Amino acid sequence: MARCTSCSAPLPANTNCCNYCNSRSDVDLHAKHPYRVEKSATHRICPNCDKPLQTIRLKMADPLAIERCHTCFGLFFDRGEIETVLQSSVSNVFDINREHIDNINKDRYPKQQKIRYLKCPDCRKHMNRVNFGQRSGVVIDQCIIHGIWLDSGELTHLLEWKKAGGQLLQQEQAADLEKQRQQQQNALPGAASDYSFNSNGGFSGTVEESLLETVARLLDKLF
Repeated sequence: MARCTSCSAPLPANTNCCNYCNSRSDVDLHAKHPYRVEKSATHRICPNCDKPLQTIRLKMADPLAIERCHTCFGLFFDRGEIETVLQSSVSNVFDINREHIDNINKDRYPKQQKIRYLKCPDCRKHMNRVNFGQRSGVVIDQCIIHGIWLDSGELTHLLEWKKAGGQLLQQEQAADLEKQRQQQQNALPGAASDYSFNSNGGFSGTVEESLLETVARLLDKLF
């Protein structure tokens, strides 16, 4: 459980506001990713606070610059950056703990939260709401052109989800769906391999063989 950086009181899931001292804490980057502020203000605007975002550089193996709101601590990632952060932060995950994944989602998913459609910090058009990784429980706000917005606490949720094997589960489910699609496609009547024509205009392949067998059986019965 995260703790308030001001008074060290425990912070409930889904919030960065302390119930004891009313201060806000950076629950996503504090003690997880060292960073430094590069620009105190950018042209991108926080969709929650309507204030300019600041550019911060995460100190990872390959330094990464993202935008953050210094008021609500929301984070904005350009396309592909959130995957880079997850890969850098959580690695060597080989097992899927489905019960743990369900518990994480149950604990962190905001109950009775009013659905809001936020504006992209860059183009200011409304973003789409997408469940990250299908079963992560984090409904991200995504601009298909500029990137992904995470409210405070959602990055921590994604890190816990991946550590419990959530990304492996996503890949496993995607592989199963692709296998089912291939099986359904192969089972459909009229597959190209069964109904192709040869250069003389006749059937070729399994259809022709089936017709010849049928004719042979009829001739045997007649004669």
